Amino acid sequence: MFKNIMHHHAASSEDCTKLCCTRIEDFAVKIGRLTIFDHVNIHIHCGQLTAIIGPNGAGKSTLLKAILGEVPHEGKLHYVDAKGKHTGHPVIGYVPQYLRFDVSAPTSVMDIFMACISKRPVWLCSDKSLRPRVEKSLARVHAEHLIDRRLGALSGGELQRVLLALALDPMPDLLLLDEPVSGVDQNGLELFYEILTELREKEDMAIILISHDLNMVARHADQVVLMNKSVVMSGTPQEVFRDSRTRRIFGMLAGGDAALMDAQAEKTGRED
Repeated sequence: MFKNIMHHHAASSEDCTKLCCTRIEDFAVKIGRLTIFDHVNIHIHCGQLTAIIGPNGAGKSTLLKAILGEVPHEGKLHYVDAKGKHTGHPVIGYVPQYLRFDVSAPTSVMDIFMACISKRPVWLCSDKSLRPRVEKSLARVHAEHLIDRRLGALSGGELQRVLLALALDPMPDLLLLDEPVSGVDQNGLELFYEILTELREKEDMAIILISHDLNMVARHADQVVLMNKSVVMSGTPQEVFRDSRTRRIFGMLAGGDAALMDAQAEKTGRED
């Protein structure tokens, strides 16, 4: 079950510009006469974080499921790797908004990793051979100390970091994050975004993030896509948040301008 949740190999690919990139072309999901979304076109370079924002019911989560191939859809997914090779089989990592499980169960972080990466039933496996691999995966998200912790004893932020570590083994070409820090405290939220920054820099990974936290989007996203059953507009955080269409959808963006100013100052500081 967890294998299917965390990783997918997408099908179908054609020509794309000769850059390391993912291109979502003319995606649409329709159920009978109901259109969930249509004409969605997004182009993402490796090393870029693209945030998708929009009101409830805009089709954001369904778009991620369409990319994963979990819902019938129209359109094509193109992927070109760093060598300019066209491939129809990018590895896609996925972190859901939350994971349903019995919090009273004795399942540990190590157990869930073994369920994902072992080809044999967990009860027939020894964790000794897999433990170094799991520790390495958890270290990417600063969570190696959680390896023997029971899932039900993890905080919201800790659990989301564990799910992120699962999505990074094997290392994906495209990482999809569906409201991954919803309900996580401020410290956990800051740490999660710091880890995403490290991943983009070290792994040159393309990331698509759905988020309602406009302040964090303003600080960390390279590209913002405003979606409301189709792509309303896309651009830098500054371009999207200052556009009248964004303000019409969200109303007055609480703290939005301040966030943009903070984001600009932070980016300037990093460049310096």
